[in-house]
Amino acid sequence: MTSLDKPTEETSADDARAVTEAALFEAFGGVRGMVETVVPGLLFVTIYTINKDLHLSAIAALAVSLVLVVVRLVMKDTVKHAFSGVFGVAFGVVFAMMTGNAKDFYLPGMLYTLGLGLAYIITTLCGVPLIGLILGPVFKENLSWRTRNPGRKKAYAKASYAWGAILLAKCAILFPLYWWADTTQLGWVLVALKIPPFLLAVYLTWLFLAKAPAPIDVFAEMEAEEKAAEERERQAAARSAEQ
Repeated sequence: MTSLDKPTEETSADDARAVTEAALFEAFGGVRGMVETVVPGLLFVTIYTINKDLHLSAIAALAVSLVLVVVRLVMKDTVKHAFSGVFGVAFGVVFAMMTGNAKDFYLPGMLYTLGLGLAYIITTLCGVPLIGLILGPVFKENLSWRTRNPGRKKAYAKASYAWGAILLAKCAILFPLYWWADTTQLGWVLVALKIPPFLLAVYLTWLFLAKAPAPIDVFAEMEAEEKAAEERERQAAARSAEQ
């Protein structure tokens, strides 16, 4: 290895880490996505703590979710994270209104977290880690990691196990509180557990992928194949014209 090789490799590694950070930021919504996830639940538990009014708390949470979507639409920004927040809040409002129990506002989100945690574990055991399915298109590798990039598949498996374990640990805290604690206690604990577990899972994902082989850009491969095919056709046409 020459003295010039090492900086090149370090630069390449830094570029790979930067690409991984950008992809994770895009896939999981970044700081704004986290804020949009926390605000409706925070507003609900704040209002309910003050006046114990289920209807006002639920309507305020749903209204702020809709406002967040409108803001993104006005700014012509992606709305997938805001829309997912609206649907989550809407389900919570419906559950709570139907049962008259304010704690049921949180139940759909808790069940979703439980299902998602199990999905991370089960898909990984089946050889198709969920985090790879989520991030594959973001990295422009689609499913190439399954058969052509075993080191990357291993990293996705580790990340999926981490996500699953973190989400199931979160459920192990929340579900007992759902049965035994009051609405405000459950609400404040749930708000407190929104961001830290998420950041831990994202950090571990970044850690595993930063050490994994680079993704195979299948889109670039397809473009190269198309150009090669066009060149072969052009050459064949040229030879036919000469004859």
